[in-house]
Amino acid sequence: MTAPTLTARSTAPLPPGGASLPRAVHAEWIKLWSVRSTGWSVAAMVALGAGLTTLICALVAPDLATGQEGEPVGAFITWGLLFAQVTAVVLGALTVTGEYGTGMIRATLAANPRRGTVLLAKAVVLSGTLFVAGVVTAVLGWLGGNAFLSAEGIGIGLGDDGMLRTLLGSGLYMAGLGLLAMAAGLLLRSTAAVVSVVLALVFLVGNLVMLLPGALGEWLTKLMPGNAGSRIAMQESFNPMLLEPWTGFAVFAAEVAVVLAVGAVVFARRDA
Repeated sequence: MTAPTLTARSTAPLPPGGASLPRAVHAEWIKLWSVRSTGWSVAAMVALGAGLTTLICALVAPDLATGQEGEPVGAFITWGLLFAQVTAVVLGALTVTGEYGTGMIRATLAANPRRGTVLLAKAVVLSGTLFVAGVVTAVLGWLGGNAFLSAEGIGIGLGDDGMLRTLLGSGLYMAGLGLLAMAAGLLLRSTAAVVSVVLALVFLVGNLVMLLPGALGEWLTKLMPGNAGSRIAMQESFNPMLLEPWTGFAVFAAEVAVVLAVGAVVFARRDA
């Protein structure tokens, strides 16, 4: 990640003690979108999420219509988000680790020593960006994939049970993943380490814990961040063991909040 180019707006004189939250949000917005990695990450999310959803729906629609697939139709309508979430993790990590890597974090804190304000501004800009990107990705995937499902007489309308929640929930889940990666970035300060740890937690650990015996494996599977949070982004689930959408998202949000709180404490106490 290359260092952002400071502009006249981002270097304007600040009030004593640092910028207010609106000015801090403005500064973080400029920093986020002045690097190419942000645009590429968002583009990759849309391409992977919407493109793969459309592709998989085109491939499985005939079998779903005849009952040969044996899976719920609604489980495929946001299928591409399984891969799109990687880009949310990468962008969340870069929001923090990119500044540490280039040393720009020192300039940020010199301009605004209120670390809580800086962190809140980063969270607002990141979560807002990923929420919009996640919703757009889900909507485009639904439009593309549903065209093939509708051709087979099994289309899913916006008014169908859980569909609107799925589209908005996709944005919520992407935003939550980004914040989780950002929090991990405050602790680890390394892009590679953050991406590796968070993706391992979401993809690997979340599936391995189901191998544990009895109720322990069942409940740990439900409570893993990727499993708990992702249910809100699915109209129907491949895995009947998952929590209900809003219950799962509440668990996920609580987990993200805990990691963010720990990251905020470390950020406040550790030298830049």
